This record gives sequence, C-alpha cells and structure tokens, in this order.
Amino acid sequence: MPFVYMLRCADGSYYVGSARNLDNRMAQHLSGNGGDYTSKRMPVVLVFAQEFDRIDEAYFMEKRIQGWSRAKREALIEGRYNDLPRLSKKSFKPVE
Repeated sequence: MPFVYMLRCADGSYYVGSARNLDNRMAQHLSGNGGDYTSKRMPVVLVFAQEFDRIDEAYFMEKRIQGWSRAKREALIEGRYNDLPRLSKKSFKPVE
C-alpha cells in the first residue's frame, strides 16, 4: 500500500515523501541511499506515516505537506489535527 511519510533529519529539518512500499523506502533512507537531501542529513527518523489506497493520493498529500509550515507539520506529527486549520491561516499585518 502507498504511504506519505515524514522523516526528522539530524539537522532538525523534515523530509516529506511518498512511496509504494514504506519498508523498502525506509531501508533506502536508513542506508544513505534514499536521496540527496536525506543522505546529507543522517541519521533520519520516521516521525509520521499515513497509508492511502492509491499512490496518486499519497503523492498529492506529499505535495500538500511540503507546502506547510514547520508548526503545521509538527501539529500533524503530534496528532493535533484540530490545530491544522488554525495553522493554515496566514497572519495579516496591515501596512502602516
């Protein structure tokens, strides 16, 4: 089954990806062969994964999460789903 997943890298950044087989993809990341971004930020830890019925759904969610702020990603990781809408709103600062 396809997944969207998030890794916490050694430098504290987050990597968001999608995969048809999460176990295989994690083995690639953990061996340093998961991609340029994560291989330079080892070790990595899986902090979030969500299963989907189809790979296109997982890919769509990957792209959504990639556009999220760090605060919104952390709310997702921590399961604070009620905070997600509030964290989506950009603060408006009027020009003086």
